[in-house]
Amino acid sequence: MAKPVRAAIGDVWITCGFCRGEVFRDREVTLNTSGMELLNLGWANESATGLICWSCGFVQLFMNDDLNLYKT
Repeated sequence: MAKPVRAAIGDVWITCGFCRGEVFRDREVTLNTSGMELLNLGWANESATGLICWSCGFVQLFMNDDLNLYKT
């Protein structure tokens, strides 16, 4: 099971956009496009970091390389 994390971009802490929770599970999310998959180029699709709220399950996606995750 995923470990709980807190997240920040610079000195701004990320909170859940639904319940304002501050603890998340994280996972890499592939941003597939049907055109790339059709051409067997799915490996070239971009990915994002998904933050899943530990309290309510709301998912937020971040493509910012400055996103930092901290163990709680």
